[in-house]
Amino acid sequence: MTRLVNPDLSLEELERDRWSAPSGGETRLMATARELRRKPIGSLTVEDMRLLIRQDVGLAHLLSLAVEVIRANPLAEGDMYEGDLLAAVLTRNVVVWNEFPELGREVRLIVSELADVPPALKREVEGFLAQ
Repeated sequence: MTRLVNPDLSLEELERDRWSAPSGGETRLMATARELRRKPIGSLTVEDMRLLIRQDVGLAHLLSLAVEVIRANPLAEGDMYEGDLLAAVLTRNVVVWNEFPELGREVRLIVSELADVPPALKREVEGFLAQ
């Protein structure tokens, strides 16, 4: 099940929460996440989604978009390795999947149908299926 989200809106707009730079400075990762929250979610790349999801940013909106990508290509990759978006999705806390059970079931189905799991994903897939 996919949540309908306006792809022209940013996470800032969807969540009605604007992040400002902290006065004490920020890491490159924090600055990147803050900037990505300003992009329309329909223009986020696989790498953008991977980075935000790994940081548990915007999950209520991004997980459904990521599942759409994974449904079409389970091994879609950002800048890290083949299947890195799937790895980001699979490694979210079990509490997340309790909040979004339909998406969890869909991810479980996608993963269980993977014929060839790359070695880099084997542990994440096994961990997710064991939940």
